[in-house]
Amino acid sequence: MQPLRIAVLGMVDGNGHPYSWSAMFNNYDQVVMADCPYPAIPAYLAKEPKEKLQIPGASVTHIWTDDPKDAEHVAKASLIPHIVSRPEDVIGHVDAVMITTDKGYEHVERCRPFVEAGLPIFVDKPLVDNEPDLRQFQRWVRDGARIMSSSCMRYCKEFMPYRTSIHSLGQLRYTSITTCKSWERYGIHALESIYPILGPGFLSAQNVGTKERNIVLFKHRTHGDVAVIAIEDLYGSHGLLQLCGTSASATVSSQDTFYSFKTQLEAFIGYLHTGERPFPFSETEELMRMVIAGIRSREEGGRIVPLEEIAAD
Repeated sequence: MQPLRIAVLGMVDGNGHPYSWSAMFNNYDQVVMADCPYPAIPAYLAKEPKEKLQIPGASVTHIWTDDPKDAEHVAKASLIPHIVSRPEDVIGHVDAVMITTDKGYEHVERCRPFVEAGLPIFVDKPLVDNEPDLRQFQRWVRDGARIMSSSCMRYCKEFMPYRTSIHSLGQLRYTSITTCKSWERYGIHALESIYPILGPGFLSAQNVGTKERNIVLFKHRTHGDVAVIAIEDLYGSHGLLQLCGTSASATVSSQDTFYSFKTQLEAFIGYLHTGERPFPFSETEELMRMVIAGIRSREEGGRIVPLEEIAAD
């Protein structure tokens, strides 16, 4: 079977995914990658044994970035053979595309040419940050578009035991999770960390913080109160999970960024090969309602926003 051909499209400030994700398919040039503007990327790539670095069954063959100079450097670092001058130039030359940008309000227009061309798409988190764009993606998926989006934190291996079972904790009464950076771009990392543990059933959101210090309180139908914290400079405490139950508690932090990214991308490749989603799109829809509700509550002075207010298409 020929490897799937993947295009990596887009690069925005603060997001080095074109470097790291492409390297996980193609391998990389250590000398060029050393000059990656995101030092954490060559650091965690270098820790991986060469035989475990690459994802089989696909390669990144094409790249486009918003600044052409970025594409030149990423292509050299991550061994990508083709640079295109427009994103849509990859149509007819690849089997799928990855939109490697994390500004939700841009994703509808970034995805539109590839939805219309019938190409499968992986969209970096968050899929959207507003209600009209959520409705557009719902329509596309309902009409058969193959679109997948997730945070790598869904695949955090340190959290996996609690995805399997939280029975030993008794009944959960309080859960908290942290992330650095903004709610709009990184809140989804925190949300998708806890969603596979708690499951669907989030009822409302109340953001009692500020744009730089988001303290978002959620109510869950089964698992009580949930605090999701996104503070701009909280780099030393990104991915700190606390589960508090009637019988016991657990505190754990995410550690292995490479594992989370690679497992996320493997899930997309599995979807391309089998046509079976690794998780239902309804989960992405609920997570996007949570992102949007957190923004709306903050902008409206901390109003409690019912998730059902974020209407489906």
